[in-house]
Amino acid sequence: MRVAMVGHVEWTTFARVDRVPAAGAIAHASETWSGAGGGGGVAAIQLAKLAGACDQFTAFGKDDAGRLATDELSSAGVRVHAAARAEPTREAVCLIDLAGERTITTLGPRLEARGADPLPWELLDDADAVYVTAGDAEALRLARRARMMVVTTRHLATLAASGVRADAVVGSARDPHERYDPTTLAHAPPGVIVLTEGADGGRFETSAGDRGRYEPSPLPGPIVDTYGGGDSFQAGLTYALGAGMSVRDALALAARCGAAAVSGRGPTGGQLTAADL
Repeated sequence: MRVAMVGHVEWTTFARVDRVPAAGAIAHASETWSGAGGGGGVAAIQLAKLAGACDQFTAFGKDDAGRLATDELSSAGVRVHAAARAEPTREAVCLIDLAGERTITTLGPRLEARGADPLPWELLDDADAVYVTAGDAEALRLARRARMMVVTTRHLATLAASGVRADAVVGSARDPHERYDPTTLAHAPPGVIVLTEGADGGRFETSAGDRGRYEPSPLPGPIVDTYGGGDSFQAGLTYALGAGMSVRDALALAARCGAAAVSGRGPTGGQLTAADL
């Protein structure tokens, strides 16, 4: 099975603290680490763990952060196709509190692939599924070459501008930054809309009129941190739909991916692998 990812990567530094400090306060980390994060980085590695490999279309600055991210992604089975930018690779700082909740601060603008970039877009012709978190309108038109296309609601405006129809759009019923506005895609409504509700599962509706809820998957262990849980869910959904599963079965697998991710250390620890299926 061939899967791909068109999206952004952030080299992320994590710090475990007792609590996120209030304004003017100081927090002391008990543990720190770094890794290739961001919605695109987490999802690409989850897709590679499920499918054996993943082609990722992205952009990096000519800096250490971009090189470190490329090395980590490549070692996880991701074939990185990255355009070079004059701007620095975006970085982020993520604080993890005692409950495992993550608080993220991004540093710098997001870098993304553009359709005009000299990347091997033809690889998408043979892709069973692609997940999109970032990219310009032409990049989304090229991503539409894949048989199955899943897009995050954070990228709805660009999806609308591209004029193409997504097979699935995934957002949040609770996070205002991931809300779904059906009027945005009135010209090309997606095949299925999925709205997550965290630990309560979520709901879906298909263009054929099927609607319902999916249940959360039991956690395989205690929550370590919640970073990457949603991105792993969306990657799992992309893989499952590309594999030909029904929407309900795909959501069940996606929920397993999200639960596994929060039971491991972010950005990609604990993720489900092909051996777990």
